[in-house]
Amino acid sequence: MDILNHLVTEANSILWGYILIGVLLILGLYFTIGSKFVQIRHIGEMFRLLGDKDVVEAEGEKHISSLQAFFIGAGTRIGTGNLAGVAIALAIGGPGAVFWMWLVAILGGASAFVESTLAQIYKERDSVGFKGGPGYYMKKQLGKPWMSSIFAVTIILSFGTTFNAVQSNTIATAFSNSFHINTFVIGLILAGLTALIIFGGVKRIANFSSFIVPIMAGFYIVLALYVVITNITEMPGVIALIFKSAFGFDQVVGGGIGAAIMNGVKRGLFSNEAGMGSAPNAAATASVSHPVKQGFIQALGVFFDTILVCSATAFIILTSDAYGSGLTGIELSQAAMSEHFNSWAGVFLAIAIFTFAFSSIIGSYYYGEANLPFINKSKTGLLVYRFIALGMVIFGSVASLDIVWSLADFSMALMALTNLIAIGILAPIAFKALDNYMTQRRQGLDPVFYADDIPGLRGVESWPKREREMTKKAANE
Repeated sequence: MDILNHLVTEANSILWGYILIGVLLILGLYFTIGSKFVQIRHIGEMFRLLGDKDVVEAEGEKHISSLQAFFIGAGTRIGTGNLAGVAIALAIGGPGAVFWMWLVAILGGASAFVESTLAQIYKERDSVGFKGGPGYYMKKQLGKPWMSSIFAVTIILSFGTTFNAVQSNTIATAFSNSFHINTFVIGLILAGLTALIIFGGVKRIANFSSFIVPIMAGFYIVLALYVVITNITEMPGVIALIFKSAFGFDQVVGGGIGAAIMNGVKRGLFSNEAGMGSAPNAAATASVSHPVKQGFIQALGVFFDTILVCSATAFIILTSDAYGSGLTGIELSQAAMSEHFNSWAGVFLAIAIFTFAFSSIIGSYYYGEANLPFINKSKTGLLVYRFIALGMVIFGSVASLDIVWSLADFSMALMALTNLIAIGILAPIAFKALDNYMTQRRQGLDPVFYADDIPGLRGVESWPKREREMTKKAANE
């Protein structure tokens, strides 16, 4: 295990130190400029769409709504990255890592918009509604089925297996600290609960996520607001420390500017998933009248995850004496919470991390299942994948923190690079879809998308053609 950890750590230093950070930031700037700052200019429209009741019905079935798809995505975004991941970034990279998380979120809003809009355009119908994601736009528009297969392998390695090990590792550690329960027993319980849901299909996943995510996120943010308010005199100093440390001017704990950037970007990407290629799998399941609607919803999800929830964790830790104590991961978060709210807070956080991380396990599993057909379409293949996913939940509960996070970083880097190459090429299609949407909004219309609204689209199956629809409408009149 030590040899594996060493090899993966060396690979991560190359992927993250020399390749992925640059690609993420450069493409994030390209998407931001190309979309004319979509993640900032249209934030009001994003909030408006959260209450959108537009759910397209087909063949008598009501499909997953835009809001439900948002919660599937949020269910995977809001997890250990927000609690344990932020703590690790602070322990290793110092307070400056928080600034780089924020930057990844701001640029990542545009990346999330592009990939999720593309996922909607190229989605397909299945037995329960819609499915789609990077594998579909790689195969259809790029004409690269081999690229879809590579992406499928990387998302199964990351979300379907190693990410779930990270989630179960954090849950097991938190419960072991607070309740002294054997971590293997916790792993078995988690695997059993996961099995009950994943054998129920994507609609059960959507229903579970839409129920639990608002509760867990809302309660945690309320506690964080309490910490900020009761420590309001310290907040200017905390924010100043974050900015100073981001550029190496004031390193208190952790490494220099390189450590701050690397850990801020890694943990920010792990948390909000912008550009990684995971959230589009959830975005594609939504039944909406225009692809851009779901692009907006997922862009908002990035801000919700990082600007709100990750910042909440950072402020809780940085205003406590636990910071700089040598603790890391969920143990650091628990110690900081206990300092602010007395001993009951450590128990609360163990329960909170269960709800955060368990919803992430469910959503992450679905991302792997949605891409499995690019590798194997048999029922046997699906069954094997399900048991491997459950096995990784158990493995994560007993493995060391270092190995599970290293494996997650490695698989995340491979997946993100594959997706970023694709959306970097296809981004102009998302920009044209945005122009189409805003033109209709300026006319006072509820935007509707047709497959021939953007010339040159290939393999679009789930959107009607305008010419055909107009002819049909004229015949009916």
